[in-house]
Parts: sequence; C-alpha cells; structure tokens
Amino acid sequence: MHRRILAPSVLAASLLLAIPASATDFTPGAPGIGDPYYPSSGNGGYDVSHYDLRLKYQPATDLLEGTATILATTTQNLSRFNLDFGLAVSEVRVNGTKAKYVKSGTQELEITPAAPLAKGKSVSVVVKYAGKPSELSIDGYTAWHRTPDGGVAAQEPDSAVWWFPSNDHPLDKATYDVSVLVPDGTQAISNGTLQSQSSKLGWTRYNWRSNKPQATYLTTLAIGKFDITTDTTANGLPVINAYSKDLGDNDGAARASIERTKEVTEWLSDVFGPYPFNSVGGYVPNVTTGFALETQTRPYYSPKQFTNGANVSVVVHELAHQWYGDSVSVDGWKDIWNNEGFARYAQWLWSEKEGEGTAQELADYVYAQHPADDPFWKVKPGDPGADNQFDLAVYDRGGLALQALRNAVGDTTFFALLKGWPAAHQYGNAKVGDFVQYAEKVSGKPLAGLFDTWLYQPSKPTAPAAKKAKLVAGAVVTQPKSWKKIAATNEIHDHH
Repeated sequence: MHRRILAPSVLAASLLLAIPASATDFTPGAPGIGDPYYPSSGNGGYDVSHYDLRLKYQPATDLLEGTATILATTTQNLSRFNLDFGLAVSEVRVNGTKAKYVKSGTQELEITPAAPLAKGKSVSVVVKYAGKPSELSIDGYTAWHRTPDGGVAAQEPDSAVWWFPSNDHPLDKATYDVSVLVPDGTQAISNGTLQSQSSKLGWTRYNWRSNKPQATYLTTLAIGKFDITTDTTANGLPVINAYSKDLGDNDGAARASIERTKEVTEWLSDVFGPYPFNSVGGYVPNVTTGFALETQTRPYYSPKQFTNGANVSVVVHELAHQWYGDSVSVDGWKDIWNNEGFARYAQWLWSEKEGEGTAQELADYVYAQHPADDPFWKVKPGDPGADNQFDLAVYDRGGLALQALRNAVGDTTFFALLKGWPAAHQYGNAKVGDFVQYAEKVSGKPLAGLFDTWLYQPSKPTAPAAKKAKLVAGAVVTQPKSWKKIAATNEIHDHH
C-alpha cells in the first residue's frame, strides 16, 4: 500500500475536519416548549414530523404495551432531550442505538443519546413501554377514562402523556399511524381512516392513519365494543361514527345527534371553506365524564351530553373546531379564543340557519344576561389565564366579540374572514393578535379597539360600546329558542 506523506499544515487542517464540534457546543433541549400557562408542556430542541404507535391493549386488566417510533428534526445541537410521558419505559433507542434515559418531574422522560445530535439532522427515537394508564395521575387528574369494556384517551390541554411519549404541545404537530392489537370482539378507534384490519390467534389489529398535521391532545384512542356506522359526504369524505353498545337510555339521543355529522360538515364547509382532513365522524364511549372534545376527524362525546335528548348544537361546536382549533391551532394556550370563540359562534350561526334565534339575538341575550358586577366580565377571553381557560366567558364573551366584528365590517367581509382565516393558516398555529391583524387587513378597518373592548378589558363594555356593536342595551331581551340547547353544551368546558 502506498502511504501518502502530508505536510504539517495539511495534516492540521485534516484533523480539524475530522474532529466533531466540542461537547460544549451541545446543550440539553428545554424541558418545556415555553408556554407560560403550562411550563412543563412540550419540549425544546426538536420538531416531530411523524408518530408511529404500535400498541397492544388488554381491556380486562387495562394493560397497555407500546412501541412508539418518533421521527423528528433537531432544531439545535442536542446533548439530550425530553419527551413528555408517564408510563414505565423499558428501552429507548436513538437512531437505532440504545440511549440512556431517566424519568423526572411528573411527565418528563430525559433521553441522552449515545452521541450528541447535530442541529438540522433527522432523528428517529424508539421508546418501548408498558403500564396501566388508569393508574397514572398527573396534577390530580387523568386523561385516560376506564370503561366497562376498555379505555379511552381524551382530554384537553393534554392527553398523550397517558398513552404515548411525545412533544406534548400544539406547537409541534405531526402525522400519525396508530396500530392497535386488541382481543377479538373488541374494537380500536383512532383518528383519520382505517387502513386495514386483520385477526390472528384471538387478537385483532386495527391500523389507523391521520395524514395531516395533528396536535398531540387531538390524538385519541378508544377501545371497547362499538356499533360503527359509515357514510360519505357529497364530496366523498368518509364519515365514521361509533357508539358504545352499552349507552343505555342515552343511546337514541346520541345517535340522533351524531348521525347528523354529515349534514353539519357539509354546512360548515360552506361557512368555513373546504373540510381540511381525510375523514370526519364522532364517537360516544360509555364514560362518566360530561365533556366533549374536538379530537381531530373524530370528536369525542360523553353520553351525558345527551341526557336530555338529542343536541345537534354540541356536534356543530366540535366539528367547527376541525377548522378552528385543529387545522389552525393555538400558538400558546392563552390563544384559546381562536378555538372556542369561533366554535361557539358556529353554534349561533346554526341557530340562525335553523330559525331558532339569530346570532344577533343570541348576542343581545348574552350581553343582557350578565350585569356589570358579574364575574363573567372579569375574564379576558384574549388571555384568560390557565385557571379560566375554559371559563364560560371565553365562549360567550368570545362570541360577542365576533358579533361585534360582524356588525363592524358587514356580512360580506365577515364571512370572507371566516373562510379566509382557516385557509391562510391551514395546518399551522396562530395567536389572537394574528387574527386581529388579519381582520384589519381584509376589512381595511382599524379593529384593535374593538377587540380590546370585547376580549381584553376586565369589565362589561358600556352602553355606548354595546350600541356601537349594535347590541341591545338596557332592555328586556327575550330568550332565543335555541338558548337552552346551546347552554346545555356548557359542560363541554369542564375538561377536568
């Protein structure tokens, strides 16, 4: 072999090229994504593009076994990084090589790869784990709901911690493949479309795919015995609804509500623009909670939503979130009005469509119903605080803000805004301030003062402000026909 002799200067240069960056150039990723409402939610240092979850669940014991493969890109030079997760972990591999890991805090899984990870590189992380999600309590509550025939993962602002490791904040969306093995006779339901189903040796595997960016809290899993109905919309969109087989007296009302999903989706597509995902539907497990949740493509409904009969208004609310909250998600949890104000207003528009009270009449009633000293007016929908994130004011005062906007810019511009905003920010994240700027740009009007009055001032807007917003002030206002149905959905706020 012929050996090449290098000059000292050439040798020095070649050594510099061969030596990796100093260990001091690599730092740990932050244990939170930076949301002041929930400092421990999410993590820094990487961005996830896809989750592949391969699970096995035994309903009789609530034992969940899983292998999560996470595909991500580093956003800094990483010496270690965190995932949010609560169950017991047995192995972690980073880029195929075993990594060290420790649990810390209530939900942090700290992972130290065998070699530091350079910024801008693709990374695969495989986590093997097992546990009983119903036995995991974080900050005094659980997002895993045990049912007579299985379990359900659904909660806001977070739920992933109970069943898969993740970067658990809406700022880091990803696509999903969720494969679940359950005993024959039991079904597994998740987001998106069912890609395949197969049975072997007493077990059935369901493979679900959600092919558009999806926040972790919008990812759901329901295991049990369901009656599943299917259909397609006028545009060929798959409609998949599921009902626990033991809903009792609430079964009929639940079906009478959720079977209108197709109709509501087609109507909302006229209001908000083309539906943004690969399927639509809803499911009702036999749970004891009272809330509903906009889990992407397949909203979750508690049976209690239908205790007093059918209520299509709650279906309207959760499906409206597919545009406002799911496709366009919060930048931080203080931006919750971008989700809930619009979903509430969709309920008002549905009432208007059904001839049960116009949005103006509903706004008049909300304004008149709450005197100036009502704590309702102390909550600022534009930044309500973590303790008031799901307060009624975020919904009803949030709807008032949109009615004030509608009256200020006129119907043509207002409905152009409702369609344009989801298109402009599709599959992304946005702040309340982003919507204000967008509304000003489209309307050509200064609107900061209007939004400040209705979203940020901790007091009831005065009679002159109400008059400017064309609200009835200082008079007895008749309760719109739809009010009771809309008010009956207020339990959707009670996520804890």
